Amino acid sequence: MVGTALNVSTIVVGAMVGSVLGARLPQKAQHTVMNGLGLVTLVVGLQMALQTRNILIVLGGILLGGLLGEGLRLQDGLEKLGGFAQNLFRSGCSSSVSEGFVTASLVFCVGPMAILGSIQDGLSGDFRLLAVKSTLDGFAAVAFSATLGWGVSLSALSVLVFQGSVTLMALVLDRLLSPEMVAEMSATGGLLIMAIGLKLLSIKDVRVANYLPALAVVPAIVFLVPWVQSWWPL
Repeated sequence: MVGTALNVSTIVVGAMVGSVLGARLPQKAQHTVMNGLGLVTLVVGLQMALQTRNILIVLGGILLGGLLGEGLRLQDGLEKLGGFAQNLFRSGCSSSVSEGFVTASLVFCVGPMAILGSIQDGLSGDFRLLAVKSTLDGFAAVAFSATLGWGVSLSALSVLVFQGSVTLMALVLDRLLSPEMVAEMSATGGLLIMAIGLKLLSIKDVRVANYLPALAVVPAIVFLVPWVQSWWPL
């Protein structure tokens, strides 16, 4: 839970700074920070991806998981959920505090990095990914609170509940998954993190959410590989 605690802290601090300073951070400075975070995200994802012991398992998980995500239209669903919630709140309530809370909660919770980082934290105690996300959310909180007010800080509660729940579920899954499964899941998650880095650097906008099923497909492939090899030894 260290990563989630760090994330909550940066959101609160960022919201406080944004409320006091307003939109005074120069646009060039924002781009410089985002590019730096994109580079670090790429390195973190690469380190995770290199943990694989069988790249074919990662490849199979990415391809099958991507097809499953496209079939379920996960990316479209998340985008529609965010748009629906914001429109609903704007039409039903004029409070900037409430709007700030909902808008920031959606941005900070609805995303692959929140899920991947929480799973990584729960499975291995590695909170590097959530540390990167915390930095991103901190700067985003500054921008949001500059326009939407202090209600943005309340989104820290949403992050605590959502990411904390995912981390706790990952702790339970850790008892069911073998070390090989965890290693290949981490490697697969690393590829998705690299995709987020590419997006932060404005190189390629990968529909990362559609690849999230790969995190469930990969352990299944690891489980089936020994059984398949017993029938068709290579």
